[in-house]
Amino acid sequence: MWLTLLDFKIADEALAKEMGDLFLDMLPTRTILFPHTVEVLQYLTDKGYGLHLITNGFEKTQHSKLKSCGIDHFFKAVVTSECSNSLKPQKEIYEYALRKAGATAEESIMIGDSIEVDIIGAMNAGMDQVHANFINAPQEVKPTYTIRTLKELEAIF
Repeated sequence: MWLTLLDFKIADEALAKEMGDLFLDMLPTRTILFPHTVEVLQYLTDKGYGLHLITNGFEKTQHSKLKSCGIDHFFKAVVTSECSNSLKPQKEIYEYALRKAGATAEESIMIGDSIEVDIIGAMNAGMDQVHANFINAPQEVKPTYTIRTLKELEAIF
């Protein structure tokens, strides 16, 4: 928030902190999901896949968001940068998640919407990747798979 306020020539550190705190309080209450999210999570669960979440978000905020959206029960584990002491795209957060899941990179796949953070991070960790390219952005990096909607995951899995 501090940098955003500076862009508007407002150098108010107290306001920036207050805005940041309010944002983190409000963020978990946002319950808008991508189309087919629940349907695809149920499909993957029914197929026997163990679902885990890797995020650069804060521990408390991420768990609250998942619960508010009613999708927390789909995930066996939530790995945050906070609990792993690492950030995506660093391979250490992926290695931490794999250890927590009891899985190998070869039997795992990362689904993410950010080439720079999700896809390159998974590549660095030796995992296959699905780029959820919802905005049809140009791709300089070639992920294992690219989808435009979550429903397309059913053709992969």
